[in-house]
Formats: sequence, structure tokens, C-alpha cells
Amino acid sequence: MQMTATDNHAVAQAVHDVGSALWFGGSVMGVAGVNKSGNDLSQGIDRIRVAKSAWTRFSPAQWLGIGATLLAGAQLTRSSRGRLALQKGYGSAGAAKAAIAVLGAAATAYAAYCGTRIGNLAEEARQRGDQVDVKDATLPTPLTPPQIATWQRRQRLAQYAVPALAGANIVLGSYLVQSYRTGATAKGLLRRLIPGR
Repeated sequence: MQMTATDNHAVAQAVHDVGSALWFGGSVMGVAGVNKSGNDLSQGIDRIRVAKSAWTRFSPAQWLGIGATLLAGAQLTRSSRGRLALQKGYGSAGAAKAAIAVLGAAATAYAAYCGTRIGNLAEEARQRGDQVDVKDATLPTPLTPPQIATWQRRQRLAQYAVPALAGANIVLGSYLVQSYRTGATAKGLLRRLIPGR
């Protein structure tokens, strides 16, 4: 069975959407579940360790989702060259979506780096015999060593930026898919041909 251009587009769209869902869902689970799960443990160091362990295990799946989103997004852009040129508004939405996807990947990498720094600093403090007191993986207490608290603050900002950007990527993807409807295509072409319309 030979695949047509339409079939290739459908496959790329499916890969993109599944990758985006994995990325968004995993980041929300991290904020709501993984980073908070340490509350159930009595030792501060264990609160950090359990989150670090969970993120380390999930990281390959998360990056698979991000990679699928970016690669399939590039394929969708390639297959929509004509639409990008002709349909008014489609190109700017596509550019915004691409920028948000790249920013989201960067935020994910930064969040992972913050988590690694928190984990390493906590282990170093433990080896020195210092007490590592934290509420959970991203929330310090007044007794948290200052360096760890600083990275926890950075991690908190990054952990909320990731699902916000991954979610915005999904929303813009939905907008672009709706642009394929016959009415939306005709309207976009008319707006391109008759400025001010």
C-alpha cells in the first residue's frame, strides 16, 4: 500500500499530538505529583531523592515526547509550505507555535538542570553532616541551606513554565489544524488577496 502526502501529514500530526500530550501530561504530573510526593516522607534529603529518582526515570519518555513534537512539527511545516504562503494568519501562528515549542524545550532542560543541582547540593550537604530540611523537592523551609533554596526557587519557576508552554503549543496546534477546514482556508485566502478584509 502506497502512502500519499495526505497520509504522511496524518501520521506526522498523530506523532506530534501524542508527543505533545506526553510532554504536557508528564510536566503536569511532575508539578502536581512528583515534586509534592516528598511531603509523605520524614527526611528532607529523602524528599529530594524521591523526586530526583522519579524525574530521572521519566526523563527519557519526556524527551521522546519533546523530540516527537519538534520533529513532527518540522514535517508538518514542510508539508504546509503552500498554506503558509497563501493563507493569511497561518504563517504567524505557525511561527509562534515553533517559537513556543523551542522555548518549552529550553524550559524543560533548565528545569531538569535545576533538579540536578538541587539533588547534588543536597547530597553534598548530607556528606558534610549538614541537615537538609525542605518541605518538598521545590519548597524550602527557613532551615534549608541557602544554595539549595536558591535552586528550588528557580526550579519552581521552570516547573510552571514547562506545562504552560507545552499547553500553549497544543492550543496553537489545534488552531492550525482548524485552519485546514474549507471555510477557514477560503477566509484566509480572501484576507490575503483582499487586504483589510
